[in-house]
Amino acid sequence: MYKELSGLVLYRDLGEDSILYKVAEIFHDKDLGVCDNATLITRIYQQIKRILDLATSYGFNKNLWQDYLAFLLVTNENSFTLTCEKVGAGEGSVNKFAVSDYAIFKRLFHFDFSKLESELGIDCFSTITNYQSLPKKSQMYNKNVSEKVRFISDSISAAADENQVFDIMTTFYKQYGVGMFGLNKAFRIKHDDGKDIEFIPINNTDRVVLDDLVGYELQKKKLIDNTEAFVAGRRANNCLLFGDSGTGKSTCIKAIINQYYDQGLRMIEIYKHQFKDLSAVISHIKNRNYKFVIYMDDLSFEEFEIEYKYLKAVIEGGLESKPDNVLIYATSNRRHLIKETWNDRSDYNVEMHQSDTMQEKLSLVNRFGVTINFSRPTKKEFNYIVTELSKRYPEITLTEEELILEANKWEMSHGGVSGRTAQQFINYLCGKVE
Repeated sequence: MYKELSGLVLYRDLGEDSILYKVAEIFHDKDLGVCDNATLITRIYQQIKRILDLATSYGFNKNLWQDYLAFLLVTNENSFTLTCEKVGAGEGSVNKFAVSDYAIFKRLFHFDFSKLESELGIDCFSTITNYQSLPKKSQMYNKNVSEKVRFISDSISAAADENQVFDIMTTFYKQYGVGMFGLNKAFRIKHDDGKDIEFIPINNTDRVVLDDLVGYELQKKKLIDNTEAFVAGRRANNCLLFGDSGTGKSTCIKAIINQYYDQGLRMIEIYKHQFKDLSAVISHIKNRNYKFVIYMDDLSFEEFEIEYKYLKAVIEGGLESKPDNVLIYATSNRRHLIKETWNDRSDYNVEMHQSDTMQEKLSLVNRFGVTINFSRPTKKEFNYIVTELSKRYPEITLTEEELILEANKWEMSHGGVSGRTAQQFINYLCGKVE
């Protein structure tokens, strides 16, 4: 195995601490006789534990060794995979190196561990290559990644030769991309002092779709039209969804990423205290073959907060223009985002040009080309939302008249009329059913 890995070219940089290299080192040390059997077994179990941890995180099953190798192939960002992500497979000398690497991986897929197990008296490799995982809810692992990795794993296992593996992988890179951006829909960022920005996948995004939000058809259409223009490569605008709480602003944003993920849309959620990292985030994603929505939920600023200046500079006005593959979508309960005070308007303000202060604060919202108002529903609209939601739950057997009567009682003590209140009422009814 150690000799096999030495022949890798494009996929050579897997990390010295990778499971694959650690397993290869174990074989190498055994051949050289530098370790006793007890030490070798301990080292093997350490790597088996890592494979099991990975399998738990991503819901791998059946052949964990092959799933692990497939995971390496779909996540390794190198010059070849990044090019395939943008333009697919083409004619070029680099293909010779790719096919050679795939030949190595094809042999690794069917590597025979039986001799090692027999000599050491273990069966752990046999166990993980014929594995039956415990049943798990999809919320416990990244199902989106799991499905793709297991598809690649099964396809390569059944492939006739390395040329077929080449077709499988280049097709995958072109369709989904490579690395964490290819596999995941949404991300948060982490930035520790002295370190580069790290993108953290959000493993279990809500599976909500736009049809789950009852009503607000004009608002949804406005958001859809802008997003479809964006993913199609046409001109599109930053969006601000504002209005009363519980009206579906955040739901719409979550639904958008589910609806357009397969068209290359990705989402990065950023919090207010991270706005100083916006430029660095954009520099990491501007050359990738995806459309990125930078998502800011519940966006608002108090009078003393200055983070909005970072946002203004990124949206419009900085020396470096915002790339075409990045938009900003924000939700807010405030129309103007920044809290105004009477000091901003007072004739007694010690600042001579108080109007400049107001204009600076109010200009932020003008940098969003599309603004969509989500207002609190009327009582009639609330009743319609409740009625439509109830149809999705056959266990609710109330008549429409009884349903509306109970819903109106509920909203009076649970936050008033809103889509969120309607859904909470439906949840309450479902919870009462035995």
